[in-house]
Amino acid sequence: MGGARFAGMGRFGVVWSGQVVTLVGNSVLRFAFVVRAWTEGGHATQVVLLSLCAMVPQLALSPTAGAVVDRLAKRTALQLADAGGLVSVGALALVYATGHLSLWEIYLAVALLGASAAFQYPALSSAVPLLVPKRNLQRANGLLATARSAADVCGPALAGVLVATAGLGWILALDLVTFVLAITTVRLVGLPRTRPADAGAAPRKRLLADSAEGLRYLLARPSLRGLILVFCVVNLVMVFGFAVVQPMVLARTGNDTATLAGVLTAMGVGGIAGGLLLAAWGGPRNRVRGMMLGIVGMCLSAQLAMSAADGALAWCAAILVGALLMPLVNGTMQAIVQTKVPPDKQGRVFGAVVFVSQVSMPVATVLAGPLADHVFEPQAAAHRGLVGLLAPIVGTGRGSGMAAMLFVAGLLGAAAALIGLASTAVRQLDSRIPDLDQTATQPTGG
Repeated sequence: MGGARFAGMGRFGVVWSGQVVTLVGNSVLRFAFVVRAWTEGGHATQVVLLSLCAMVPQLALSPTAGAVVDRLAKRTALQLADAGGLVSVGALALVYATGHLSLWEIYLAVALLGASAAFQYPALSSAVPLLVPKRNLQRANGLLATARSAADVCGPALAGVLVATAGLGWILALDLVTFVLAITTVRLVGLPRTRPADAGAAPRKRLLADSAEGLRYLLARPSLRGLILVFCVVNLVMVFGFAVVQPMVLARTGNDTATLAGVLTAMGVGGIAGGLLLAAWGGPRNRVRGMMLGIVGMCLSAQLAMSAADGALAWCAAILVGALLMPLVNGTMQAIVQTKVPPDKQGRVFGAVVFVSQVSMPVATVLAGPLADHVFEPQAAAHRGLVGLLAPIVGTGRGSGMAAMLFVAGLLGAAAALIGLASTAVRQLDSRIPDLDQTATQPTGG
């Protein structure tokens, strides 16, 4: 029975195994870079800058990366994305071998890895429909989510051992090997080429003009436009809320790092379990409703319940449930694009989805810190304002201001999802935009 469920996913499994290995390798390397940045100066700004170096290039390049992916064979696009990481880490390894590795060179390498990641997501997401039957798209997306969560859990644990026993040089070598394995698995798997529906009808646009095509495609269709608008709002408020989870836990436990580690581990375990559940289940039959209700569940658990919870066990349970639902939401969104958007446009549309969903992350992060420090926590200390009104729910004392921020974010996220579900255009997406004929994109012997 289980084998029948995963029939036709053998080639995807080969590519997926390579991606798992390289995701873990990248997670190990990121942890090692954080340790290096912290030990060189002991300043949090140096660590935060690492995140920005990874985030900004990926965000800025996503639309253009999607356009490039659509111009290339999917196998070529996947190999180039991994090759970009291989060259970046290889160059850093050579610099390290000379004994003159500087922090700015690590920042540059991280930025180049972020640029490679901008190509990786649209290339892999648009290749999935070429590797598995339509009925297994959400299973494949669940397995991809599991790989990312597993890397987030296993990477730091493995990195902690390697940093202490082997050093950065061996970690760089390990990451190089993982990139080679990822490229090899893609080489082993044949992918059918996709031919644009309007091939030869018009001259190809310039790359920069073509980069905006994915966003134009989403905005021109009311159902997809409404869906991506909900996705954008939810990402904004979710990131705004999650930005204060770690400081909230530390504030409420007197800087107990063991409790924080437990909460983060629970989040990773929830992500792994959610991805595996989606892979085994296959996802909701009504994808829009399943996605919106999944968002509501995430907001109720990982934000509203998290803000009202008291103690490590309750926090772990709340965030585990929210993390478990996240692969359902993201995997369903991917499946919608994979079945509604023509294969030759999927790279650009996935690039646009990344841009829209992640453009809010720097904004939310920048807003969350000052609001916590200068508005919500002072209100908590003075027992006044919005935090004072929410005190029966979020409690009092240090961290309750940030808990109130998390509570408000959860309310806004759930409201956005319910409004989306109430929208006729969004709710009727399947009837307004029927699934594409998948015959041309099914796996073949080559």
